Amino acid sequence: MPQNQGTPELSELEVSVLEFERRWWKYGGAKDHAIRERFDMSATSYFQILNSLLDNPAALASDPMLVKRLRRIRTTRQSERAQARVSR
Repeated sequence: MPQNQGTPELSELEVSVLEFERRWWKYGGAKDHAIRERFDMSATSYFQILNSLLDNPAALASDPMLVKRLRRIRTTRQSERAQARVSR
């Protein structure tokens, strides 16, 4: 659970993105569709915002467990992509 929900350094959109990441599976269906429905933006734009949030100290302070989990996932995926490029 977030410790400092409403941290002033985070915009309303950023807080909403973190909340969505915490619970997106409840929306059912494809995540891209849920993003379009919830935020009225492309998945690419959403993931750009999310990626910048993962490097934002205010996001880490707001929900450390979520941000650390998402950072681990990002690092794993980056490593997998790098390995795939080397393997070609």
